Amino acid sequence: MAKKLKTAIILQAREESVRFPNKVLSRVAGKPLILRLLGRLKDSKLKNQLIIAIPKNNKNDKLNNLLKKNKFNVYRGDEKNVLKRYYNAAKKIKAQIIVRITADCPFSDPKLIDKFITILKEKKLDYVSNTLYPTYPDGLDIEVFTFRALKEAFNKAKKQYDKEHVTPYIKKNRKFKKLNIKHGINLSNLRFTVDEKKDLDLIEYVFKNLRKNNFGWEQIFKLKKQKKNLLINNSNLKRNEGADLSLG
Repeated sequence: MAKKLKTAIILQAREESVRFPNKVLSRVAGKPLILRLLGRLKDSKLKNQLIIAIPKNNKNDKLNNLLKKNKFNVYRGDEKNVLKRYYNAAKKIKAQIIVRITADCPFSDPKLIDKFITILKEKKLDYVSNTLYPTYPDGLDIEVFTFRALKEAFNKAKKQYDKEHVTPYIKKNRKFKKLNIKHGINLSNLRFTVDEKKDLDLIEYVFKNLRKNNFGWEQIFKLKKQKKNLLINNSNLKRNEGADLSLG
């Protein structure tokens, strides 16, 4: 019988976002944005643990207190070296498979996450994502990788960029078995993420109208019939490739 690998979702977050300070604490339909997201991530059936990795500094004490108050597991680590923070968080909980999610993605879909975990396990890959060649809406970004790959990145990555962005070393190293998951239709021009206050219009509308927190990401499209302009009112904003710098 195959050994069951411990799988952890590690959510990276911080208060001092460059574009939109304190966005993770912005209230959406009556709750802080980060609690909306965590409520969704908890529904992943294949995760064994959920942990939030935040910087260890007084700028993030309010965020830490909110998470602790709501009984979430928090790891506080290096502010700039997010790769180190991820590695130490994963090592602390003895995770063997890591799902990387950033806190500016409140529509992260647990069913999609579980699909990616399954693919990584069944195909015995080192890294699976939908970010190498984006076809999913911005804000549905998922990366799943092994602790072995993360450990090597931590030990061998030298460039500051690689340390700030967690996975570049893995993505550019040919030794790792990687797979990019594509959607049938290229929807990468749609924004389901929060980089600026303008993005909150969509987030607020969706959470108020879909009520239950566990809706699938496809259901958002059904709202187009009710308010067609909502999905394009932030389309002029560019996809943020440097999420770690604003959310790290």
